[in-house]
Amino acid sequence: MPQPGTLYGLGVGPGDPELLTIKAARILGECDAVLAAASTKNKHSIALDIARAHIRPETEIIRLGFPMTRDKSVQRDAWRQNARITADILEQGKNAAFITLGDPSLYSTFSYLLPALRTVLPDVETEIVPGVTSFQEAAAKTKRPLAQALESLLVFPGAADDQTLRRLIPQTENTVILKAYKNFPEIRQTLTDMGLADRTAFASRLGHPDEIVLPTLENTPDKPNYLSLCLVKKGEE
Repeated sequence: MPQPGTLYGLGVGPGDPELLTIKAARILGECDAVLAAASTKNKHSIALDIARAHIRPETEIIRLGFPMTRDKSVQRDAWRQNARITADILEQGKNAAFITLGDPSLYSTFSYLLPALRTVLPDVETEIVPGVTSFQEAAAKTKRPLAQALESLLVFPGAADDQTLRRLIPQTENTVILKAYKNFPEIRQTLTDMGLADRTAFASRLGHPDEIVLPTLENTPDKPNYLSLCLVKKGEE
């Protein structure tokens, strides 16, 4: 049996292929296989679109299906199945990169795959390659610092409930609300009620041809793309 290969959890950034790190581009060009998460409803992978320019034509590309559901049993079945597929590749002695939007350590599918993989391949060699996050690019696009001096920064999931958002925002100077799409009208109303609509920047599909970057919540869409976020800055710049 060959020595099992290494699995790289590799962040490809929010959308612009030029925002891949030099290390990420090198590993993509050296790996035997690239694993890309996709919805079970289709085979499209945004992360693969971003990374494709750095992947050799002969590299094996495997799309791993992950259902868009909150049913824990369905999720666990998918993680186990995809862990087995990943283990089969590594056990052939192949090095593989699991590519993920943004950074693999932040709200990433990789953070669920890796524990499942360790149950079937306990001694798996892994390396995590950080990537640029969407809120870092949003800060660069809007030319707003994420935090200054002694300020704090809250990273908040847009799918969380409104009451939690109302409770936490007063406790921090700066807030990032990621994946602000399903609950966006409620999020927008909450920020408006708190007098923060003019202090909140909105960004959607950063690095893609149809990206949207707005300095306030005025003229924001009612149903934004799921790759949408808000940057809230309460303090003075």
